[in-house]
Amino acid sequence: MAKVIVAGGGIAGVACARELRARGISVEVRDRGRVIGGRMASRWIDGRIVDAGASYFTARSPEFIEVVDDWLIRGLVRPWTHRFPVIDGPSATLSEPVPGPLRYAAPHGIRSLVADLATRGGLRVSQSSPISMVRPGPVVDGEPVDAVVLAMPDPQALRHLDPDLDTERTELIGRRWSPALALLAGWEARGWPPLDGAFVHGDPTLAWIADDGRRRGDNAPVLVAHSTAEFAAGRLTDPRAAAGDLTAALRRLLGIPTDPAWTYVQRWTFARPEQPRERTYFLGQARVGLAGDGWGEPRVESAWRSGTELARAIAEEVG
Repeated sequence: MAKVIVAGGGIAGVACARELRARGISVEVRDRGRVIGGRMASRWIDGRIVDAGASYFTARSPEFIEVVDDWLIRGLVRPWTHRFPVIDGPSATLSEPVPGPLRYAAPHGIRSLVADLATRGGLRVSQSSPISMVRPGPVVDGEPVDAVVLAMPDPQALRHLDPDLDTERTELIGRRWSPALALLAGWEARGWPPLDGAFVHGDPTLAWIADDGRRRGDNAPVLVAHSTAEFAAGRLTDPRAAAGDLTAALRRLLGIPTDPAWTYVQRWTFARPEQPRERTYFLGQARVGLAGDGWGEPRVESAWRSGTELARAIAEEVG
């Protein structure tokens, strides 16, 4: 039986591994994190789970809509909103909500969706188990395999590629990603205008705000705010030190009169690709595959599609 190692336990890696296994290919999933999910991250804080990474997702392709419909039937996702307003940073003025696609949220945290894909796909993900080096063969940390998948941001994938893998390295070199800090903050009671979320324009500190209570459907007084890339860039070594400035910006933009009861700052060194690709994955003659939300538009659906389509291409080569 052919064997593939998938490095990365986010939605792209899990979708890839699930499709490979469904096609009768032995697959081993290794992830450097302590829990599954990647940037579809959720954290337990103050007795409640809070989404710290991806804020929501949309569904456009018929194949992904089938996945989402299954989640809806089983209560893993909920329709959240079609409309978000915009906050003008300098004046803190809130616009009328702007219509857009339906955004979905996860009552049990967005990470639960990646975990569900793995569980129902019969996958076991080895946590705190990063790969070190991929060499021609392909060989992963000394083990020959039929193919390997790096489902992670480009700068991380580049670190794992042997210099002899010139074609694969060329696909990754110079691909810049923007950082972000996510402020998670909880209050004793709500003290801001009713909104699901809001894009922030023209503010040096914040770019996006989500009401996690409305997103999750339990109305908890919890907000999540994502920083601008410029604010995050100089604060990645000590993200906790940025909590004060992030909180002050959040309170000013929403007119919140009191400090939160608790805060937590999540660092995302590689939050978003600066130059999205049109292709959904890469697979060369060396049978080293590259996937993730850096392939296609940077969306949850794109990452799922990237992993799924890469798996199908690998199956044609080694199955």
